[in-house]
Amino acid sequence: MKILLRNLIIAAGMLVCLSSCGTLRTVSAASIESPKIYSGTRIDYYAIVGDTEHLEEKFNVRPPAYPFLDLPFSFALDTVVLPLTYPVSLYEAVFH
Repeated sequence: MKILLRNLIIAAGMLVCLSSCGTLRTVSAASIESPKIYSGTRIDYYAIVGDTEHLEEKFNVRPPAYPFLDLPFSFALDTVVLPLTYPVSLYEAVFH
């Protein structure tokens, strides 16, 4: 019974984080000038600090509702997609 309850709590937490995941939002809405490397972690940081200038200027998405809760999951997902985002950023830096 304890294992089932623990698994339900973990699943509910993951659903909340994925529904407002900064990485998924920023990678899917990326444009030429937007930051791509660790973009979900960056948007969480700017939301935590309250730096709305960077949020509106650099990213085309709104920040997650719970940035403190989303930060470790965004960091992990940003690390997973780093082999995809780094070459794109490098290409943009060289050819644009």
